Amino acid sequence: MTAEAAVVIPALVLLAAMLMWGVMASAARIQCVDGARAGARAAARGESPEGVRAAVRSAAPDGARTETRREGDLVRVTVRARTAGPGPLSVGLTEQAVALREATAEGDGYVRDAAH
Repeated sequence: MTAEAAVVIPALVLLAAMLMWGVMASAARIQCVDGARAGARAAARGESPEGVRAAVRSAAPDGARTETRREGDLVRVTVRARTAGPGPLSVGLTEQAVALREATAEGDGYVRDAAH
């Protein structure tokens, strides 16, 4: 009985650790998606680059990097982060969101002030 327990218990601990890492990696990916969406919405409203970064930071994991590009009427926000974990278990994540710049009834057709 003790020989079986000596084999089974470490295997169960390893399985539990791998499951926890998978859940944490999935949560980090979801945070990257949420951060990219929040940043794209802020950029589409015409907020400043600092406002866009603040919107991304409100949802993205700590240490995430942000890139914002304008492509005509579209705004693309990319969020890059790494999952928690030692060495090869630290996986890079990259998520993007795209939004159409919001139009107004005046000016050049783009929102300058996000206040409503």
